[in-house]
Amino acid sequence: MEQKLLKTSLLAVAVAAASGAMAQAQESNGQVLEEVLVKAKTTYGNNVVSEAMLQQQTPFTSVNAVIDTLPGVSVNEGDVYGFDDWSTSITVRGFSTNLSEQQVGTTIDGIPNGGSNYGGGAKANRYVDPANLRDADVSLGTADIASRSLEALGGTINYMTATPEDEAQLRAQLSVGEFDARRGYLRYDTGLIGGNTRAWVSYSFQDATDWDTQTAENERDHFAAKLVSSFERLEISGYLSYDDIQEDNYQRVYSEAQFDAIPDADGLTGVWTGVPFEDQLFRQGWSTLRENLLGYVNFDFDLNEDLNIKTSLYHHQNEGRGDWLPPYLIDATPDGGPQSEFLGGTVATGELNVDTSDRIFFVDAAGNELAPDPNCVPSYTVENWYGVLPSATAQQIADPSCYPDGAVAVQSFRNTHYEKDRTGLSIDLTWDHQVAGMDNQIRGGIWYEDQTRDEFRDWHNVDTRSGFSFNAEPYYIQYDRTYPQEVFKWYLQDSLTTDALTWTLGIKRFSVEVDREDNFDPSLNTGLESDSDTLFSGGVVWETPVDGLEAFAGYSENFKALNDLILERPAADFESIEPETSETMEVGLRYSAGRLRATAVYFQNDFENRIIFLGADTIAGPDFAIGTNGTFFNAGGIESQGFELAVDFGLTDSLNAYVAYSYNDATYLGTGDTTVDGANGIVPGNRVAGIPENMFVAALDWASGSWNAGVSAKYTGDREVNQSNTWTADAFTITDLYAGVSLDDFGNFLDDLRLDLVVNNLFDEEYLGTIASNAAWIGGPRTYALTLTADF
Repeated sequence: MEQKLLKTSLLAVAVAAASGAMAQAQESNGQVLEEVLVKAKTTYGNNVVSEAMLQQQTPFTSVNAVIDTLPGVSVNEGDVYGFDDWSTSITVRGFSTNLSEQQVGTTIDGIPNGGSNYGGGAKANRYVDPANLRDADVSLGTADIASRSLEALGGTINYMTATPEDEAQLRAQLSVGEFDARRGYLRYDTGLIGGNTRAWVSYSFQDATDWDTQTAENERDHFAAKLVSSFERLEISGYLSYDDIQEDNYQRVYSEAQFDAIPDADGLTGVWTGVPFEDQLFRQGWSTLRENLLGYVNFDFDLNEDLNIKTSLYHHQNEGRGDWLPPYLIDATPDGGPQSEFLGGTVATGELNVDTSDRIFFVDAAGNELAPDPNCVPSYTVENWYGVLPSATAQQIADPSCYPDGAVAVQSFRNTHYEKDRTGLSIDLTWDHQVAGMDNQIRGGIWYEDQTRDEFRDWHNVDTRSGFSFNAEPYYIQYDRTYPQEVFKWYLQDSLTTDALTWTLGIKRFSVEVDREDNFDPSLNTGLESDSDTLFSGGVVWETPVDGLEAFAGYSENFKALNDLILERPAADFESIEPETSETMEVGLRYSAGRLRATAVYFQNDFENRIIFLGADTIAGPDFAIGTNGTFFNAGGIESQGFELAVDFGLTDSLNAYVAYSYNDATYLGTGDTTVDGANGIVPGNRVAGIPENMFVAALDWASGSWNAGVSAKYTGDREVNQSNTWTADAFTITDLYAGVSLDDFGNFLDDLRLDLVVNNLFDEEYLGTIASNAAWIGGPRTYALTLTADF
């Protein structure tokens, strides 16, 4: 199959390259157009960000944040600058992408992102610098039938990179902000070369600390380049980005009482104490390190006036690590004396059946394990990160005063290493023609991707006496696995226009094969196939007699493939697990005339075969040593319905108003097994965790001459934190403010000098942001950033 697809792709490229004739390049200034609420001729809700929405965010902020004011969308990030992927969530209607769930698809210029999960996945902020973002297209509920994603149960977000400028230009940008934030950005546009080619290349760096203890070491370097060559019938475009980031994470809040008691701190610490029970919360030991390299080339060729073929080839490499600080050593090697885990020199491999008796907390100078004095009265009491006070025995084990003089506290630095390598291609054909005097368009295409993901976990000894330092050689490698995966998708769609009506009908199908290769124990090798049914989509668009008014209705069937995360748990019954699916129905109105643009959409979503995980964690705290305990299985689903309204109105030539309201009634469907429902806190009819019922956005944007300014406020209603609906996060309102001035009379040397101020969370609202896994992250406080931009 792979050889056939590669041959087909190469043939398409060869035909495209043979076109020969050169023509004028397509005109583009690389800037975001005025706001477009909905794209025309689509049978589903489809929103695009505006220039004002981009201006409401600082250059530090991740590109995920720019879609937050669109109807039906909610974006939360634990870090004010979007550094912490661990605490990021994106919800679209009743679907979520967060730490525990990935239900919203992501593409970059139409190229698949390779998954959004923490373990080897990447969201759009890993591929696109904010200064290189042209716009973002949010398809709610469903997406274009050709969209390439294995997670698009709740639509797809397509982030589009800037088009190279027609004129040569050098842009330099410097930003400073709260929490020691610094950023530099440099981009050079070549302008037209040879009358048909444009390109740009850029570099940016940024760093900042955290908003809580202000001890995090967050750093990011980003390189990117884009090229567009336009000929008479052929356009070639290419993009390359490299992103290297270190993020120190934020911790979750695990109870309403914990948040009420301390609403402005996440519980992580900034000072190393030498006491492992406290230092397990040392922020610099909670880190995410990632490198992402993504490149693609597109060949867009008009064979004639009616037939178009587009071929895309892409490659992505992901490498990184996730860190944690367990407050003990695993007794991985039975020594019978001085512990090799402390002394070094021995590396144990493979999964162990580890319980509390296999953990080492203190040793003497020779490395012999020590036990606490059973008659010791602990000198202090420390709650664990769930806000629970451990037992008296646990307090003794953790307290250095319960051990003899000279006892050495021991601790681990646990690293989970991720690596991914994927290569893919897509071929899309579009044929516009006439059928009985009516306009007809037939589209079809294929998508193929070959991927290999590697993951291994190792444990290192931490020398608690000398600060946060660890032995580079691990004392224990817990597991080492490889996950090969192949993806194939085909689709076919027909659109027929009869007078004022355009009818669309399409089908698509996915085939996904994924294996697990255990690099320690081949007997644990396994695999699964995840093939969808033939999925239908269709709808109708009616251009009404009212000028500028369009009505639409659509239906689609969506699919999320079983991924390699399920294969991490061999206790799962792979034969009984079915892929998650959803069905979406939408009806709506669009209006665009003069200064007014408006949309109104009603939707219904049915999410079936929802996959949940039953793990070994308890209220006493996480089991750091968990490897393959727990299992996945299908558990009911989610049903949601609601409506979205959005109005964009130019009050004057200088002043624009935007309002959007979203209502979503999202509830759980039970598994049919009351025992399973009870174990997971599922009550049929309960509201879905993390999904607000009501959201409202209002914004005013003003521009006159060299000045511009704007203010926006977003209300997010109450959200349930857990599936049992026993903890509700209160509603909150976040207000953002921006203002800028541009000075452009500097002669031949400097074309433009611009100063911009952005203040996010203007009134310093205290609130819970991201919700995932029965816990929540605290939202960031008021933050300002000042940016100076010079164009040469």
